[in-house]
Amino acid sequence: MNSRSGLSARTRKNWLINASVFLGGIVAVLSGIYFLFVPSGGYQGGWNALYGLTIIFERSTWDDFHTWGGVAMIVAVALHVATHWDWIVMMVERSLSALGSKDSHMSKGAKVNLVVDAFIAVSFVLTAISGIYFLFAPTGGFQGGQNVGWDPGFLFSRTTWDLIHTWAGVVLIVAAVVHFAIHWRWIKNVTTRFFQIRRRLTEVQQVTGVS
Repeated sequence: MNSRSGLSARTRKNWLINASVFLGGIVAVLSGIYFLFVPSGGYQGGWNALYGLTIIFERSTWDDFHTWGGVAMIVAVALHVATHWDWIVMMVERSLSALGSKDSHMSKGAKVNLVVDAFIAVSFVLTAISGIYFLFAPTGGFQGGQNVGWDPGFLFSRTTWDLIHTWAGVVLIVAAVVHFAIHWRWIKNVTTRFFQIRRRLTEVQQVTGVS
């Protein structure tokens, strides 16, 4: 137990990583909602007038939010997986063993959590891979044939990649909300302790003048 924070170093690290995933996800989701409802495909010579619709921010700003929020989320998830890799391997082995056994002792709650985590993992991978495609694919619409590289046709058409990114993202959001609800008690308790203790430390430092 760390005397300065009242939380173990492992718990604090897990909270910070999870908070980074959450913040990156919030930015990516909010900007993703903009692109979900605003037309895509470029201005199309003026036929797609709503392409550049401004809602609080311009389309280019929403694009930057979505791109870098997504990148931040991918990095944070990579850290999360690396930190919990041994636990992930152990749980996968236990789950496969339990599913293959008639005398499984896995609780209903554990099974639900396993299914939710599986949905999160698959949908995140699909969302991340399709997002990386759009990160490097040319932007700006087809431009009446002038932007010939707009659809490079890598494995799938640009439209298919867009559908994968959109609906994998929707599944990821739903699964993440369920995951958040399942672990709400841990999130609430650790977050409350994290900020309460940091506030107390700040107050003590102000009184004593010690940083």
